[in-house]
Amino acid sequence: MNSRDSFLKEFRGGTLGKISDESSVEEVFQNTTLRPILKLQNDLILLVFQNYIRKNNIPFNNFSVDKKMSTIETIITKDIQLQNTLKGIVLGLFTSDECVFYSNTISSCNKRIRAMLIERLQSQLQLL
Repeated sequence: MNSRDSFLKEFRGGTLGKISDESSVEEVFQNTTLRPILKLQNDLILLVFQNYIRKNNIPFNNFSVDKKMSTIETIITKDIQLQNTLKGIVLGLFTSDECVFYSNTISSCNKRIRAMLIERLQSQLQLL
């Protein structure tokens, strides 16, 4: 393992979530890689989303809680440019091995990243 990979693993911290013998490789990847990265990058993710709302003149603060939740899901699901920016925030902290795994499972990893981003933003409405 090279020094960058070692640094990244130490910097991100340990596994978040349960891993068992029955866990799929994607679930293990989610809990050992994606969750720690999303936690580490949380402030940046919030900032990028807040800037998106401001730049697109979305009256987010005037929305009801339900409308805010659905707006977050719609924006993350539909805006490919924002999706790619947020994915880049995550992918930039992959080790070499994680990057290889990601490239072999792009579709399922992207779905997991998207779902986790939506959940993370929705759970922090008070900060948006």
